[in-house]
Amino acid sequence: MLQFLKYVLATLVGLVLFSILSVFVLLGIASIAGSGSSDVVIEENSILKLDLNKSFTEHDNKTNPFSDLGGPFANTEVVGVVQLKEALTKAKADSKIKGIYLKANSPSAGWAVLEEVRAALNDFKKSGKFVYAYGETYSEQGYYLSSVADKVYVNPAGGLDFNGLNAEYEFYKGTFDKLDIKPVVFRVGNYKSAVEPFLRENMSDENREQTRSFLNSIYNQVLAEISESRGVSVPELKTVADSLQAYEPQDALKHKLVTNVGYYDEFESAIRKNLKLKEDDKLKYVGLSKYLKTSNDSKAPNTDNKIAVIIAQGDIVDGDNDSDNQIASEKMAAEIRKARKDKNVKAIVLRINSPGGSGLASEVMWREIQKAKEQKPIIASMSTYAASGGYYMAMGCNKIVAQPTTITGSIGVFSLFFRVDEFTKNKLGITFDRVNTNAHSDYPTLTREMDEFEKNRFQKSTDRFYEVFTAKAAQGRKMPVEKLRAIAGGRVWSGLEGKQNGLVDELGGLEKAIQIAANEAKLKAGEYRVRYPAKKDFYQTLFDTAEEEQEARVMLATFGDLAPYVQKLKKLQTLNGIQARLPYEVRIR
Repeated sequence: MLQFLKYVLATLVGLVLFSILSVFVLLGIASIAGSGSSDVVIEENSILKLDLNKSFTEHDNKTNPFSDLGGPFANTEVVGVVQLKEALTKAKADSKIKGIYLKANSPSAGWAVLEEVRAALNDFKKSGKFVYAYGETYSEQGYYLSSVADKVYVNPAGGLDFNGLNAEYEFYKGTFDKLDIKPVVFRVGNYKSAVEPFLRENMSDENREQTRSFLNSIYNQVLAEISESRGVSVPELKTVADSLQAYEPQDALKHKLVTNVGYYDEFESAIRKNLKLKEDDKLKYVGLSKYLKTSNDSKAPNTDNKIAVIIAQGDIVDGDNDSDNQIASEKMAAEIRKARKDKNVKAIVLRINSPGGSGLASEVMWREIQKAKEQKPIIASMSTYAASGGYYMAMGCNKIVAQPTTITGSIGVFSLFFRVDEFTKNKLGITFDRVNTNAHSDYPTLTREMDEFEKNRFQKSTDRFYEVFTAKAAQGRKMPVEKLRAIAGGRVWSGLEGKQNGLVDELGGLEKAIQIAANEAKLKAGEYRVRYPAKKDFYQTLFDTAEEEQEARVMLATFGDLAPYVQKLKKLQTLNGIQARLPYEVRIR
């Protein structure tokens, strides 16, 4: 027995030592791989392979030294828009890069992000180099992005999901009714539809009206760009979409949506033909992550002058949360303050991709934006979303730049609570009782109904915040408050509609915003550098990723297919106080 225990103990000690040793070896390899990034060499006649069938983020601030080593550690789950455009700019002038293989049949990104990437691909084509796209199938977003290519291949057994856009909302009223949970809502604005999922089983007339308006605006922009690239008129494209004539590859070819129906080997043969290679010559692909590690021949301007780009991405929350997918008010205010106090920073570009969130957090950041504005230009660059609380941030800037397909506006507010006393009583057998020192000591509470006095107080607070929101928006847009409120009321607009009604100054992407910032700071080309957020080192990335993956695994193991819905219910916990945010979730497909 003692001999057996000795062997067990020795095995356990060995496993522990092996684990510790493995960590050190892993970190050592990471250090070596990271230090050698500048030694990447690109061969002549190379093709930049862009696998964009991933999620997109505004700026990929994580470091993965294993990206070129293969195996499970090499998987990169996100594409940074800043890094992707940087690679395209570099490849445009790189004589060793002869063209691009675009693999983007199903990217996970908003329309404004895809519009920005598509414009960068169009700019790359001005070099005379080719862009060839291949997909077995194409989603609506995938085809929009791929349609910019010189050649668009689709597999003979595949097809195109080219049937128009739809916006879908989820409604939870039936769920709350079954659970005896009662939402208590205070809102301002006929179009403030963020609370509809909790009060209704379908869309209100106002919500349907605004959704139809911004959806058609986005769709018309998408069709106009496809039309220009493929040489097919917009009316003809609409006919193809209405009659589902692009689902079959041969029909897509007939209507000129694709240039070729073929297999992957035929696609590669076309690339070889373009490069004047023999059929058995191996194609030299270089991936995005590897190409970003090559040395940049273009020299940065020899100056201390900077334009700081600050990324504001995700839901707006109170506090100093360090998540990459949330805009924490204290953390963001500190970033803006840092740029304001840096004498070398001559202008700021605030890149916003947010559906909004906490009204208080939005106000905290607005104040810091105003203080920065007093000392140097600050320009808002809107991405996929810059609505409600996201617009609250933008409206304080000197100028606002948006893509035509940006979703913005939603200038309105609401407050939301859930009464759970009937749920706990009827479903769990739990009841509540209380003793108060004052008439409203427990206000607000989830375990009893508010009286009329308390409801009026909360509605007045919500109304007051809306008045502050619209007054400051009118001040920022330099328009009478009555005119501003006529386009507010919680109504959502596309970026193009926002330009037409005065909520947006210019249409364009991040580069346009940077150029405007330089002009406002009276800086010419070559007189400034652009400063993006610093990347996290490998160790930060490793621990952040491990924590995110562990949380996702626990959620999936506990709730299975219901995990996404449980995640949405958890999100309700962040809706504390007055909220300035979009409808709970908008999916445009």
